This record gives sequence, C-alpha cells and structure tokens, in this order.
Amino acid sequence: MKKTLLAAAIAAALIPVTASAADPLISFTKQWTFTHSTTPTTGGQTSEITAFDAATNNLWVAGVAGIDILNASNGSLIQHIDTRSFGVINSVAIHNGVAALAIEAPIKTNLGTVQFYNTTTRANTGSVTVGALPDMLTFTPDGSKLLVANEGTPLTYGTRIGTTVPRNYGPANLDPAGSVSIIDMATRTVAATAGLTGVATTGSNIRTNTGMNYEPEYITVNAAGTTAWVALQEANAVGVLDLSTNSFSKIVGLGAKDFSLPGNQIDPLNNGTVSFGSYNVKGLYMPDGIAAYNAGGKTFVVMANEGDFREDDGDRSAASSLGATGDLANLRVLNTDSSPGNLFAAGARSFSIRDADGNLVYDSGNILDKEAAARGIYDDGRSRDKGVEPEGVALHVLAGRQLAFIGLERTLKGAVAIFDVTDPHAVTFLDMIVTAGDLAPEGLTTYTMDGISYLAIANETSGTTTVYSLAAVPEPETYAMMLAGLGLIGFAARRRKQK
Repeated sequence: MKKTLLAAAIAAALIPVTASAADPLISFTKQWTFTHSTTPTTGGQTSEITAFDAATNNLWVAGVAGIDILNASNGSLIQHIDTRSFGVINSVAIHNGVAALAIEAPIKTNLGTVQFYNTTTRANTGSVTVGALPDMLTFTPDGSKLLVANEGTPLTYGTRIGTTVPRNYGPANLDPAGSVSIIDMATRTVAATAGLTGVATTGSNIRTNTGMNYEPEYITVNAAGTTAWVALQEANAVGVLDLSTNSFSKIVGLGAKDFSLPGNQIDPLNNGTVSFGSYNVKGLYMPDGIAAYNAGGKTFVVMANEGDFREDDGDRSAASSLGATGDLANLRVLNTDSSPGNLFAAGARSFSIRDADGNLVYDSGNILDKEAAARGIYDDGRSRDKGVEPEGVALHVLAGRQLAFIGLERTLKGAVAIFDVTDPHAVTFLDMIVTAGDLAPEGLTTYTMDGISYLAIANETSGTTTVYSLAAVPEPETYAMMLAGLGLIGFAARRRKQK
C-alpha cells in the first residue's frame, strides 16, 4: 500500500497542468505613491520622467520645476532641486552615480543644456551646451556616451502652400534643426552633433510637408552600444544612428496601419458610448517612447504608437472637411496626408515591435483600447483623437521572460499594460496595472533593488509618482510539482513516524 501511494505521488508530480489564458504570469503590488504638489517651495512641480540611482537607492523625478529625489523604498522626499534658473527640465538619466538633466532654454529655439549632478552629494558638477529643446537623453550601456535628443520645435510653423489636399506647408522661419548631441562622458564635451538633413530615407509615409524639420523625440540604444534608434514622431519615422561614426545612416518611414482590418478596430465616436468597429481609415504609427532589447541574437525595438499633431494643430482637421460622413465625420485626421476617401489619423492606438531595420514584426492591434474599455477606464472623450494614446515604454526581464510595460496617457485612471515579448513573433498580453488617483503616465522606469523588481510610473496630469513591486507567478505545472513535492515530504515524514 505504501509503495502504491508513493508511486501515485510521484506520478502526480510529473503530470503537466495546462495553463489557461486567464492564468497570470506576473503579479504586482503597489508600494507607494508620492504627490509632487506637496513638495515645499516649488510651485508647478509635477512628475514626467523618473530615473533610478543604484548607488543610493533613490529615484530622481523630473517635472517642470526641477527634480524631486525620493527614497525608492518608501517614497519619502529626500530633496528637491530647483532647476528653473536653467530653463525647463524635460528629462533625467542616471549612470554610475552621475545624473544628467535635459534643460530646455527659456526661449525654446535657443540652445539648451545638460546639467550634471553627483547622485550621492546631489551637487551640480557642470553643464554642457547642446541643441535646441533637448527633450530626452540616455546613456549608452557602458556609460561612455550620453545621447541627447534635440527636438528643435519652431515657435511658428511654416504656412500653407496652395489650397490642394493633402495640404502642404512651407518651412518655418525659425526652426532649429533637430539633432542628437553625442557627449563624450570622459571629457564631458560634445563629441559630435548628428543631424538629419540629407540622410537617406527608406520605408513609407514619412511626413516632410508639415512646416517643420525632423524633431527627435526619444532614443534607445542596442546592448553593444553601437547603434541607436531615434523616434521622429511627427515625421512618422525613426532615424538609425551609427555610433561608430556618430552619424545617421538612414531614416526609416514606419508606414500606416489599416483600421479596416480584423483586429484593428477603433472607436471614432466620442458620443458617450464605447463602440468599436472597422473603418476605412489608416493610422500613422508616430511613436513616442521606444526601447530596444535582444531576442535570438537580434535587436528589436518596442514602440509606443501615440501619434502627434503640430503644437498649433495646423496639420489637424476633422475628417468631415475631407468629405467623411457618419461615424468618421468628427475623426481628427492629418490634413497633410489625407484626402477624400483616403484618411490618415495620428497614431496607431497600439504598441509595436520592429526589427533593427524598422520592419514591422508585431502590432498589438486593438488590444489596448479594448482592454481599457473592458476595465471601465476607456476615455470615450478621446475616441476621435488617438484612443488611449500609448506613450511610455519600459522593458524588464523577470524570471527569464522579457516583459514590456506600455503606459497609456488617455484613460480615466492611470493604466500600464504588461506584455510578454520574449518572442517578438509571439507576443502575449498579460495584465494591466490600473491605479486610482493616478492620471496620464508619461515616463516608466523598471529597476531591481535588493533582489526585487520594481516599476516606477511618472504621472504627468495627476503629478504623482507610483511604484509597484513585480513578481513572477509560477506556472500551473510548477504549482503541481510543488504540491506534489509537499505531498511526498509529508508521506515520507508519516512513514518515518510509523516506523
């Protein structure tokens, strides 16, 4: 009898348990939220971009008026650094105890600066002049270079040429050239400024008739530190930057997404009812946040396809002005790309994965919009614009799985979608973090502290920073083996006791 029980217990441990689609593979627990409006004597401080400092276990949060330095363990404020005397802070990046702050000049068409700080003493250690409107910056993996995306937005855009559609706009009178400043961290000098004028183009649907130059938005670098990809959001393109020559090798047009295809449904009506359908309209991807990772020895780039119009909305029109009727009449479209019967919206209402050459490997279709609707947080008032507006991206490896976190800017509560992108050709939606009290996640940061994984979410509209701890959930077959193992242990203990 004892041998039979033992054999049965061993057999139970070896029987695989099939996981269902509802089985979670990741759990998350809210650790804390900090509200930046409580920061003393700042006025206007919010939360846009976060960076983790492993040397001090602190989070540096950039938000208009300066930096709030928070204890990453409990969210308490350690210090506020007021940066308003330099200009407007747009981003922060940290490597090896050095914090780099991207500062836009008071007149945004003037040259900006990068201000450096020691993360331990929190003292300013110097600055470097870069291009106009430095919007984002990132270190190469080894920290030898700092790459700065100089967006170079004009004060006044170019005026319309003629009356034909799609519309065309001439060049702006004062439009600083978009570029990437490449700072040599050994000397803290600009080693090169990579420009985009005259760079060869490939792909499709590159927008060059918008009354502005290419405007670098976001940068990601491969693991080897040899290539960077630079999002040119308004142009619906990405620039490929060769870091051996410190110059752009090409600009890749990202094409268009067809919202009439199955799995790409949208809700174009902000009429109080959320209803998804297939429509004869396309969306230009126009990514904001991007992030690179390695899979199978190749680099892939994750892109949050937010979409964007000019700051003055001069390139935006209601589809009705181009002959659209019914559900599409109020849809806001790109008048620089659209014509009657051939409409293009800003953004793809999704995130996508592309290979190193910019070829589309995966797109999340309508998952983000529909998941938000299923959870009761879809903002129907944004339906005619860009849906949930995926904006920020963060990547993290947890229990051997490559996870992608996608921040949704336009939902009724703060929302971050989680996907398993380990295999870029077989992506799985896992879950969505929804945080009451948070609104409009702008920047996402993942990090590991004391052996635990975390996600920091900077929420621009609510002016809050929220941190979640992350953990892998054992798959069902693992549970079965654990339970069977416990049974075997209990069986052996009883057998010893009986002896």
